[in-house]
Amino acid sequence: MMAIQAVIFDLDGVLVHTDRFHYEAWQRMANEEGISFDVSINDRLRGVSRMESLDIILEKSERSYTQSEKEDLADRKNEYYRELLLQLTPADAAEGALAFIARCKEQDVKTAIGSSSRNTPMILERIGLAHVFDAIADGNQIVRSKPDPEVFLLAAQQLGVDPAYCLVVEDAEAGLIAAERAGMLKAAIGAAFDSSVADYRLRNLAEMAEIVFG
Repeated sequence: MMAIQAVIFDLDGVLVHTDRFHYEAWQRMANEEGISFDVSINDRLRGVSRMESLDIILEKSERSYTQSEKEDLADRKNEYYRELLLQLTPADAAEGALAFIARCKEQDVKTAIGSSSRNTPMILERIGLAHVFDAIADGNQIVRSKPDPEVFLLAAQQLGVDPAYCLVVEDAEAGLIAAERAGMLKAAIGAAFDSSVADYRLRNLAEMAEIVFG
């Protein structure tokens, strides 16, 4: 096994859990439009972009929407979501995250964010992790969302590390597939724990230490 030179974290579901905020924001928007929305639909949105999520929700709509109307709906949902994000504090950062990142710095292992979320800067600021990573690649810098590998390849490029020496930590199947397509090692946590795509499975971030440092 090649030595791991960098760890790239997905954000939502890995370093912070904002699923409930996404659900509440989509639910509010769907209710306003008279569209049926429930937990099973919400589960299909994990790891995909905002516009792709909207298209899934609109499958239940009795009317069609123009591209401009879709963009307005997505913006409205994002406004609701950002309002909810104001509830986040450093206490919402995943347990063990800061300690693991600090150890990476001590061992010269680089760290990065690889998230499709355009709200990444705001979330990191709210949970106190805005300035601890060597690179941040997010939805504001990419064209193609996961399972496309673009965001992870961008993070590796920003770090100056060959993808083969990067380990991605993901809670979504789409993210694990993206990491695989990027030629990176893959650690599954949370909802993706049982994924067949994963090279490693984590019950918590504390288990990262044995994988990365041996």
